[in-house]
Amino acid sequence: MEFDDLVHQPTRLQLFAYLYRHGETSFGELSDDLDLTQGNLSSHLQRMEEAGAVAIEKEFVERKPRTTAALTDDGQALLEAHIDVLQTLIDGLDE
Repeated sequence: MEFDDLVHQPTRLQLFAYLYRHGETSFGELSDDLDLTQGNLSSHLQRMEEAGAVAIEKEFVERKPRTTAALTDDGQALLEAHIDVLQTLIDGLDE
């Protein structure tokens, strides 16, 4: 049983869980709600995007740039697999 480092890293795990629960979310909201600097958030989202776990969309809304992030199907599956590994670990404590 191994943890996926992409998901298991604490900040990215927060991002996975937040996006899983809330769906598509603006960059500003992620930064504020998770208390992450913009640079730190950007770095983690880039890593997740490169792995195909998150989709980043950049657009202009009323002439202002807006960036949003959402888990892809693969990203959702990665988080669910991580949860399964954790559950297996917990279940193994009863033995």
